[in-house]
Amino acid sequence: QMQLAESGGGLVQAGGSLRLSCAASGRTFSSDTVGWFRRAPGQEREFVAALRWTVGNTYYADSVKGRFAISRDNAKNTVYLQMNSLKPEDTAVYYCALRPSWEVGRVGLDYTYNFWGQGTQVTVSS
Repeated sequence: QMQLAESGGGLVQAGGSLRLSCAASGRTFSSDTVGWFRRAPGQEREFVAALRWTVGNTYYADSVKGRFAISRDNAKNTVYLQMNSLKPEDTAVYYCALRPSWEVGRVGLDYTYNFWGQGTQVTVSS
């Protein structure tokens, strides 16, 4: 059974940076799409970024474009989310998730993902 584990969250001041990691166990990423989502208090879960494991295609929410970068380390079977120029509105629990294919029009839809990690808290102070 595949499991995803996020790490790297924490408390940072506005303008700072954090790097989140999503490590897979149970099997290696193959033809999957790995996505990052977040849920702020009292809000619905929203899409942040996605990466196509095989060729590295990426896709971002407009709210993070130019500030966040998703990447992968094949040897470590890990996906990263580098978050720069953080804002208080980026405060949320961040989740990584897995879906079996890449479709640009659907990678932002959380219900199309079938494996989820437990999440890691990111808090950005003003």
